[in-house]
Parts: sequence; C-alpha cells; structure tokens
Amino acid sequence: MNMPHNGGAAENGLFQWRGKVTMAQVLPMGMQHVVAAVVSTVGPALMVSKNCGLDSETTTLLVQMALLMTAFSTLIMLFPITRFIGSGLPVIMGVGFTIPTLMSKTFTLPEILGGQIIAGVVAIVFGLCIKPIRRLFPPLVTGTVIVAVGLNLYPVAIKYMAGGAGTPDFGSPKNWGVALFTFALVLALQNFGKGVLKLGAVLWGLMGGYVLALALGMVSFDAVKTAGWFAVATPVQSFGLEFNFSAILAMCILYIANSLQTIGDISSTTKGGLDRMPTDQELQGGIISQGITSILGAPFGGLCTCSYSQNVGIVTVNKVVNRAVFTFAAVVLAVSGFIPKLSAVLTTIPNAVLGGATISVFSIIAMTGMNMIFESGPFTMRSRTVVGLAAALGIGVTMASGCLDGFPGWVVNVFGSFAPVGTAVVAVALNLILPKEDAPAVK
Repeated sequence: MNMPHNGGAAENGLFQWRGKVTMAQVLPMGMQHVVAAVVSTVGPALMVSKNCGLDSETTTLLVQMALLMTAFSTLIMLFPITRFIGSGLPVIMGVGFTIPTLMSKTFTLPEILGGQIIAGVVAIVFGLCIKPIRRLFPPLVTGTVIVAVGLNLYPVAIKYMAGGAGTPDFGSPKNWGVALFTFALVLALQNFGKGVLKLGAVLWGLMGGYVLALALGMVSFDAVKTAGWFAVATPVQSFGLEFNFSAILAMCILYIANSLQTIGDISSTTKGGLDRMPTDQELQGGIISQGITSILGAPFGGLCTCSYSQNVGIVTVNKVVNRAVFTFAAVVLAVSGFIPKLSAVLTTIPNAVLGGATISVFSIIAMTGMNMIFESGPFTMRSRTVVGLAAALGIGVTMASGCLDGFPGWVVNVFGSFAPVGTAVVAVALNLILPKEDAPAVK
C-alpha cells in the first residue's frame, strides 16, 4: 500500500504499508499511538472494577489483560490470519470503553464476560454478512457516520481538558491552562513544524504538556510505586464466567452497534491515510477479528474490543501508515501488560494533557467524514436531508439526557450512548426511502 504525501515524500517509508523505516522514525510515531490508546485501554478496566466492586489485586489483573488484549487484537488487525480474520490495515484495536462501562452498571463481571463470548459469535456472523450489509453504507451514509464518530468524541476531549469528569478539580483554571498549552503546542507543530516534529506533533505536545503538569504538581507516581514488576492473569479462575440471558441480549445488541462504529473507523482510516475506501474483505476481516478476540479474551478477563477512533484520527492527521509503527505500539502495550509498573507509568499522564492533545485529532475525524460526504456526489437537498437529519437525531438523542427513559434499558444503552449508531440507522433509512434526484448541487 503506497500513498502520496505532501512535500514529495512518497519515497518515505513511513507513508508506505511495508516501506523501509528506521527505529528513530518508528519510535515517536509509535509512541503517539501508545499514549493515545492507553487511557481508552486502562480506563474501561478501572471503571468496570469500580462498578463491580473488585479488590485491588483483581483490578490490577483486569488492567493488565486490557493492555494485553489491545496488543493482541491490534496485531491480528495488522497481520491477518487467513483472509477472514484481520484487515491488514493501520488500525489500533483495543478494549472498548462504552460497552463494558455500561454493562458493569447492571451486571457482574462474570456475566459480562459470559455475554461477551456469545456476542463475539454475533460479531463474527455480522462480519461474514458484510457484503450485502455494505450496500447500505454508500459514501454518503458512511461519511455521515464518521462525522458522528468525530462529533461524539468532542465531549470526551473537553471533559479530559477540564480534568476528567468526576475529579475534585474538574473545570479548574489549572486544568484548562495545561490543556490549552498542550493544544497550542500540538497545533503549532502540526502547522509550522517540519519532518518528525510535524509528524509526531501529538506526541511532542503530550510531552510538553506533561512537563508543564509535572512542574505544577499535577502528576502522581503513587500507582507506579505500588505496582509490581511482573504478573499475568490465568484463565477463568481469575474472573469466572456466567451466562445470563439479559446480559447476553444486551451485549449482542451493543456488539452490532460496535460493528457499525468499526465500519466508520476503518473507512476513515483508509480514506484519510490511504486515500481510498476499504474493501469488503478488509471490513469483514476487521469485524470478525473483533469477535474472535472478544471470545478468546473473555476467559482471561479481557474485555470486549473495538477500533480506537482517537488513533484513527492520528492516521488522518499525519498520514503515517507503515505497519512497523503500529507493530511497535502493539509490542509496547503488550510489554506494559506483563509489567504492571510500566503500565502504571503510562497512566500518570494527566487528563488535561490528554484532552489538549486529542481535541485536534477528533476534529480531523469529523472533517474526514465531511470530505467523504462532499466527494460522494453533488450536495443536493436530498444529501443535506440525509446528513442533517441523521446527525440531528443520532447526536441529539445522546445530548438530551433522559429523553429515552421511557424505553427499555437496551434502547437507552445503544441509542443513548452511541451517537454513530442512531446516526447510522437514520442515514440508512433515509438513503433508502428518499427518491434519487438529478438536480445540481444547491449553493
């Protein structure tokens, strides 16, 4: 896979799937993805632990398995097993945040892991049927879903910039000062930097923000001091498995929603990083790999996996698609999973720093979707209706807290938490129902 890059750098191996690169090139590019992924990886494990009332030892094992599952699922995406498992695309896969967090509010960890196994089978079936399903997602619809993915991430970044929802100093001037400093540094390097400074803007911005946060006393190393040097989970005995019908049903519905988001993330990756749309085989392999890794990880306490939109955003920003970069990131995450002390170091990055570095990344995701919409054909009144109403209903429902309280819990969990899902449902329906029109673009 080759792609052009601004500045005549087509020969640069970083912009080629199998291009020749040096460790000096790979290190900063790979660490960007590690840092961007680590909060989404560790966060769900900590939230599930809190909601399920787990002890500290079990929590540590859950965090380790989250890191190992992220590494494992990413490597399968990079190096497909047969033509059905893995996509062979520069995508970071990892433990999903929303599904386990939502499920842990109602079900126990063994029930979540048991339901995950059945839901993984559903994801595999969904992936095998991707060819007829793909017809429902032309560029107009897919672009709209990607816009929803990006917009849905904006509040996440803002909450991080303010210090992280629920923290004692949430919204403090200190948090915002560090976040805006980090944001400004990333923005400056993206637009005025050259070479590795430009390509690694997110990492350098994070490092700069981290140094400032350290100077302001915002970094705590308590978790590093108490973490051990080596540990690993054992199958089943560590967490247990239970098969609860309600948990299974809820998980299956959420996994279908998860697959829709993966379609959007993979499409955003290929469009933003490779200047093309994904093939049916790539989408199929990506979704099936999610199901496989979820099934294999459950007995070990590995929570369900999904594509990481924040890492997709990095690809669309710097266009770096070399497989070695993503392999390096996966290896670092895997090593962190075996060494708790190292994984603890990755979690010391303050929320404000992460938010300041990722807000621009999320904006690129949304703009990639917009670009896809405009390239799908004339932006007629029909196109405006599909995009506008799908985004209004899909995103609007998630912003209006409590608007679905009269519906069953699974409806609230699926449509009230995943803006891309509601957006996808409405966009698909409108695209099928509204008559085609040959009118020129509305100006």
